[in-house]
Amino acid sequence: MSDNIPNSNSLSYKKAGVDIDAGNALVEQIKPLVKATNRSGADGEIGGFGGLFDLKGAGFIDPILVAANDGVGTKLRIAIESGVHETIGIDLVAMCVNDIIVQGAEPLFFLDYFATGKLDVENATQIIAGIANGCIEAGCALIGGESAEMPSMYAKDDYDLAGFCVGAAERGQLLPKTDIKAGDVIISLASSGPHSNDYSLIRKIVEISGIKYNEPAPFDENLTLGEALLIPTKIYVKPILKALKENLNIKALAHITGGGFTENIPRVLPKNISANIDLNSISVPPVFAWLAKIGGIKQSEMLRTFNCGVGMVLIVESECDNEIVTHFNNEGMEAKIIGSLSEHNGNDVNYSGALDL
Repeated sequence: MSDNIPNSNSLSYKKAGVDIDAGNALVEQIKPLVKATNRSGADGEIGGFGGLFDLKGAGFIDPILVAANDGVGTKLRIAIESGVHETIGIDLVAMCVNDIIVQGAEPLFFLDYFATGKLDVENATQIIAGIANGCIEAGCALIGGESAEMPSMYAKDDYDLAGFCVGAAERGQLLPKTDIKAGDVIISLASSGPHSNDYSLIRKIVEISGIKYNEPAPFDENLTLGEALLIPTKIYVKPILKALKENLNIKALAHITGGGFTENIPRVLPKNISANIDLNSISVPPVFAWLAKIGGIKQSEMLRTFNCGVGMVLIVESECDNEIVTHFNNEGMEAKIIGSLSEHNGNDVNYSGALDL
């Protein structure tokens, strides 16, 4: 149709539900947030067609790249219903960078995907500020991303997040190591709560409880239920990187996400090795006892669903266990010896004792 032919519809992209000006305003708002994440190897501005990263500038000689992507799941629903958007971006970064570090790689750069039904610049800025804060905590650069306004796909106030991270390790330095054996020790690093897993079950339990997200949390009188359940996923990157650079003898790392101990620990063990966990040694945060009680969840189900207070597991040489525990406690990570490895005895993971539920 020629531009000079009249058309009573007078359609525009904005009338179709997509506000380009709001998108441009968001880009301007987040530029200083993105710039704050710059690190060696990345010092570009957002706005181009792709983000750049210089591996040589970051100090790598013969690197192997490690990539991971993840989302936040239905924890987003609690953020949306609570109107609390400041920390959900930290969760997004954490779920990706914690998967990178368990392979002995340093997270280098991050990209995000933010999709919504109607772009609210203020809320979107809070979300991306959380992403930037997570990147700063993990030491990786936020070098790009995508914001998509899709009114036919999402309700007005709904949004979704996805994250993509790339890291690197020098050739020969990846984990797990090949010398994992019976007698090695299992060390736990404490979680901050449920992190970003199993929120479909958590939300069902909240529904059963009848407690609103703006009401006091029954397991923490200082927080509302929404605030307590939105405590962001802990980022373990810098203390682990420091331990690796100091040549502390870490043989393997397991990120305890959905699937709990039962599914995640065997992922880093040889087929002929079993993990043996002393449940009495685990400090279980009160939120998990509440979830178990209200949901009527058995201990076996808790162990294969939630992290139960352990966000990361380390496999270490027995002669080095106390040194490594001391390192992480000094770095502000609550570290404990919670078990050991043995020759495979029929189960990938064996439990003794009981969780304090």
